[in-house]
Amino acid sequence: QVQPVESGGGLVQSGGSLRLSCVASGSIFRIDVMGWYRQAPGKQREVVAVITSGGSTNYADSVKGRFTISRDNAKNSVYLHMNSLKPEDTAVYYCNAEGYDYEVGADFRSWGQGTQVTVSS
Repeated sequence: QVQPVESGGGLVQSGGSLRLSCVASGSIFRIDVMGWYRQAPGKQREVVAVITSGGSTNYADSVKGRFTISRDNAKNSVYLHMNSLKPEDTAVYYCNAEGYDYEVGADFRSWGQGTQVTVSS
């Protein structure tokens, strides 16, 4: 089983910065894609940014130019650097990892428990 664990959320003022981290552990043969998603109260979960093992990235339009996703393949880790934060960025941020589980012998797609990010105006 593969389990991502997030850290780094918190309370920040509008215009501030935060850095989220996520480490995946378990029976990982490889991780193909890692990403960050978020869910605000009363809204559906949405993609924020994703990154492949080769370093290709994709961002939601709402965060382009403000957020940067990066990963360390050797550490099964992904990071989200968030700058110029806005109150509308307030949400629970979830880490997602997709790859191959050698113990199960199948692809996996696993979610972390989430970390709260609150941006005050």
